[in-house]
Amino acid sequence: MNTLHCAPLIAIALALPAMAQQKADDHAMHHPAASAPAAASMTDGEVRKIDKAAGTITIQHGEIKNLGMPPMTMVFKAKKVALLDKFKVGDKVRFAAEMSAAGALMVTDIQPAKVGS
Repeated sequence: MNTLHCAPLIAIALALPAMAQQKADDHAMHHPAASAPAAASMTDGEVRKIDKAAGTITIQHGEIKNLGMPPMTMVFKAKKVALLDKFKVGDKVRFAAEMSAAGALMVTDIQPAKVGS
């Protein structure tokens, strides 16, 4: 085979890795959730009950967008029990919740709601 016939084959061989990478990038653009997990967003709520022994907090809350959950009152496990130390029943809060690997709903961050919220 002479050099003239090999040139197109070499060009194709060199282009294939670049084309494969472009296809992978294009796919990730169509499915951003698959390439990076959604960060937990803060949700407004009101503390209804705290059980430090169980490490749980009951919150009446608005929509939790990252979990696709409508407003309701429910019990959450605290990621760290120390998160519960600053709050009492009736406090207005903003919190972040996620689904744990074990399938439990977990408060990962909680803070007092800003005055006027």
